Amino acid sequence: MSEGFTSTRLQEERDKDKRETFTISINKQDRLNLDADKRALEQSKDSTAIKQMWEIGRYVLHHDKIGKIAQLIMANRNRNKKTGIVEFD
Repeated sequence: MSEGFTSTRLQEERDKDKRETFTISINKQDRLNLDADKRALEQSKDSTAIKQMWEIGRYVLHHDKIGKIAQLIMANRNRNKKTGIVEFD
């Protein structure tokens, strides 16, 4: 018989790690663009794709652009292979 989830971290530790949550709304064209970007990134989750696009934008503005972007996409591709997603739709 399985026991319920037991946290190994104190509430104080969890409180320090709280993240901010942003709610966004997008129109139909933005949704189409997001879906196309998710395919290009090989990322299935909206939130992760948006965070990765933000990260790419930061690289474009501040860092070695092409190398970092390629690393991010290749990391997604490698994770997909490990989890059994061979081709991303």
